[in-house]
Amino acid sequence: MGTQHTYRVIVRGTWNGLTDEARTRLLAEVADHGLTSMQFTEEGSLTYDTVLKHFSFRYVVVSDAEDGEEMASALAEERAETALTAGGYGHGPLRSTATDMDAMKINYKGQRGPGAA
Repeated sequence: MGTQHTYRVIVRGTWNGLTDEARTRLLAEVADHGLTSMQFTEEGSLTYDTVLKHFSFRYVVVSDAEDGEEMASALAEERAETALTAGGYGHGPLRSTATDMDAMKINYKGQRGPGAA
């Protein structure tokens, strides 16, 4: 097992073929899945609005750095697929973007680099 990195992954998709029951359930819970509930978690944070056209999940995925962002994205998409299937929610293809949090550079405002007076 190699070095572990933490990735933040956003999985996006479009609702497709929602049953009336699924649509009713989603609309009843829409207040719990708005912009203010967006968080990156291992379980995933689902967001959508009342239009019920698009949705997104936000995941934290820890995996081998050697496997890179592609593996983190695949793992997050698998988690999203499982959650959507368990909820009985029809959807189109999933797509994702991953950010390696361990490789990010952080710019601190107001700090000067070496040699600055």
